[in-house]
Amino acid sequence: MDVQTLRAEAFKALHERDGAFVVANPWDAGSAKLLASLGFEALATTSAGLAFTLGRPDAEGAMTLEETLVNARSIVDATALPVTADLENGFSDLSEGCAQAILQAAQAGLVGASIEDASGKAEAPIYDFGLAVERVRAAAQAARSLPFPFTLCARAENLLHDRPDLDDTILRLQAYAEAGADVLYAPGLRSIDEIRAVVQAVAPKPVNVLMGLSGVPLSVNQLEDLGVRRISVGSSLARAAYGALERAAREIHRQGTFGYAEQALPFARLNDLFHR
Repeated sequence: MDVQTLRAEAFKALHERDGAFVVANPWDAGSAKLLASLGFEALATTSAGLAFTLGRPDAEGAMTLEETLVNARSIVDATALPVTADLENGFSDLSEGCAQAILQAAQAGLVGASIEDASGKAEAPIYDFGLAVERVRAAAQAARSLPFPFTLCARAENLLHDRPDLDDTILRLQAYAEAGADVLYAPGLRSIDEIRAVVQAVAPKPVNVLMGLSGVPLSVNQLEDLGVRRISVGSSLARAAYGALERAAREIHRQGTFGYAEQALPFARLNDLFHR
């Protein structure tokens, strides 16, 4: 069994075992190595983390599939962990484009990916129901054509686009499950009742829940008790790193002091980590 198949099987097994696991979101090879060293079992790319690293906005068509997969490949190569990718809307309005994005993701060494129903268009931010389902179906067919178990996650983006319609979100997730998605994901769920409703609606398919949101103080144990199988943190780790950078720079610029260095990771620790 080759390395990619082994990683794919390991990633699939994480979704099938009892309890919940956290798939951490690095934004480059260095953050991937650091997260792996702390014991996380799987990694997921973050479109926002990558966009911010390149000095671009997220979710505005500023990234390309090629750039996304170059970044993903660097993360895949950085550790021995299974890696899934945020492929946004497949970088295409077409079902065929979603299928091709999945196949190219597999060629980049990934063992999973998400496809979302956000269009990236301000005038119509969410794809119509029928097209959204067809896009997931095409992605699922592409995933099933691969010689290893590629884990497809389908995302319903209503809650991130000022469409707080939980009924429509659940209807979409159920349809995406029927279309072949392995994992269902509605980023922006903020309450126990919302999460429980989604988990129950798509059972027995596993649900990914986004954490790292301000004002959502749920723990891994609480999410596990709700039946959540997978927890991701999106861009929150990248934002935390940028937050530390801003605070340090403000201290230098405004106060002329360097106390931030007391909280920085030691040079020797990072150098040793990246030397391995």
